[in-house]
Amino acid sequence: MLPAVPIPRTLRFGLFELDLRSGELWKQGRKVRLEGQPVQILICLLEHSGELVTRDELRERLWPADTYVNFEHGLNAAVKRLRRALNDSADNPRFVETLPRRGYRFLAPVESVRPEEGTPSFAEVTPDSPVSAPEEPPHTEVDHKPETVPWLLGHKKSVFALLLVLAILIAWMLRPKNSPSPVIRSLAVLPLENLSGDPSQDYFSDGMTDELITELGQISGLRVISRTSVMTYKGARKPLPQIARELNVDTVVEGTVMRSGNQVRITAQLIDAPADKHLWAQSYEGDVRQTLTLQRQVARAIAEEIHIELTSHERDVLKSVKTVNPDAYEAYLKGRYFWNKRTADGMKKAIDYFDQAIEKDPNYAQAYAGLTDSYALAGDWKYGVLAPKEAYPKAKAAAIRAIELDNTLGEAHISLAFCLDGFDWNFASAGKEFTRGIELSPGYATGYEWYGWHLASLGRNDEAVAEVKKAASLDPLSLIISSDLAEELLIAHRIDEATEQARKTINMDSFFAPAHYVLGQALVQKHMYKEAIAELQRAVELSGGSTAFTANLAYAYAVSGGRNEAVKILDDLRNRPQNGFSNAPEIALVYVGLDEKDQAISWLEKAFEERFSPWVLMRPAFDPLRSDPRFQDLLHRIGLNR
Repeated sequence: MLPAVPIPRTLRFGLFELDLRSGELWKQGRKVRLEGQPVQILICLLEHSGELVTRDELRERLWPADTYVNFEHGLNAAVKRLRRALNDSADNPRFVETLPRRGYRFLAPVESVRPEEGTPSFAEVTPDSPVSAPEEPPHTEVDHKPETVPWLLGHKKSVFALLLVLAILIAWMLRPKNSPSPVIRSLAVLPLENLSGDPSQDYFSDGMTDELITELGQISGLRVISRTSVMTYKGARKPLPQIARELNVDTVVEGTVMRSGNQVRITAQLIDAPADKHLWAQSYEGDVRQTLTLQRQVARAIAEEIHIELTSHERDVLKSVKTVNPDAYEAYLKGRYFWNKRTADGMKKAIDYFDQAIEKDPNYAQAYAGLTDSYALAGDWKYGVLAPKEAYPKAKAAAIRAIELDNTLGEAHISLAFCLDGFDWNFASAGKEFTRGIELSPGYATGYEWYGWHLASLGRNDEAVAEVKKAASLDPLSLIISSDLAEELLIAHRIDEATEQARKTINMDSFFAPAHYVLGQALVQKHMYKEAIAELQRAVELSGGSTAFTANLAYAYAVSGGRNEAVKILDDLRNRPQNGFSNAPEIALVYVGLDEKDQAISWLEKAFEERFSPWVLMRPAFDPLRSDPRFQDLLHRIGLNR
């Protein structure tokens, strides 16, 4: 007598599991609402995974012969509900494929979870359930080779199954020898899904997304799309091939994060995006203290799966084991969450959270790097949270401390370089820090963006444009990088290209003030004053009255003959509450437009005393002063010997 074969309780496919006893569908610990006919259809498709299930077969299974219903309408509606539950697409299916006028086929590999395996399935782990951390480096690999489920197949399928196996074997034997594997050189990590059921926990899943991007971004041979671009797909339901085309990548990583107390579980799957084909999937779980290690395990597994060649440094980084204080890590994630909002209020909150992280763990290098970025942008003219004399020294001190704690943090080197450029005017040291930072974090788009400004300040405009284009390739949907590229083209006096790039940015988001600001500057250079004034007015309106944008509007009025309007704005700028800012560079710009060079030089001297950012001087609006010996002396004292 043959031994009894245990019937599987659960079938697993992708991130889903179906409990065959209860008919419940689960996705990473969360129950998916699905019942009735859609569940029966799913079970039938899983029983015959990879095979055609005809519409007639489904009718026989779902509706007895004596049932009088509109079968076509009922079946179509049930399949539609099933697809909605699986977040599947009829046009680009990952699970349920429609064979027109014939039936359906289940595409994804199916894995059975047998009772004797002794490990809980996802369906048995709810957000409130404790998740035990394994003693060994925790991971559960999901084999994505198609698995036949013999105890679910009817006898009439046996011959067909045998023929199918033989056909696959023959095809494998006749396959072209030495056929190259697809080359994977670019990747996007889509926002990891928060499975906690609590939207207030989004900072945690967003933080996991950021960290995984950062880990993979350290691989020099792989182009990894930056956070700004991928976060636009959060909650989106676009087909993966479409996302891949929009981001120009070969593969995407999808996944989920489930946190229960101090336990965290990360699941990720790698997908060949153009073909919408699953390549690999794994789950990792452990204590929150192990989160950084879990993320590096995911990154290392992905690197191995796509056969990317790693340098010895990259291998060492991905193999290193790091622990972190859970409370400090949570504060750090919240800091990054608010920093990424890129608002004045967000910068203030980010500084508070990074300070909390450092208080809980004084040796937490990443928290110091986050504090550096927050102070650096808080002192920037776009946000105006702090005066440069207050913000930049704090940013520099935090960057130096981060590097002391961990010299391999590329972002910290880049932030230090930003401070050395914008406040210390130590351009030689800034260049070295930029080079080191990009070497350590080749996937960090902001590094190339800020390095572009460094090169432009030295008059190396074509190189500057090339660097910002690198940033745009890593973060193609970033509005600020797209706008900065337009401004770098403007500084290089490539006016037509700058105009086109600024319009491209506005097409991405017509409410993005900096794009209107750059377009207005470009149109002034083209002597299209009416259009320029309209764009600059729009920039001022959208920004809530930015001083820099307002000064450029006054400049446009001045050079186009609207002296009265320019003087009115000038008086307003001079009388505004300073709050640590005298608006000296902006006032100097208006005087240039009014052709009052002595006043312009006088206000630039005041800006020099306040340690203004010298990047403002690169703009074409200051061209009338470039031959003035006083202007040349000012550049020399700043260190810009151009």
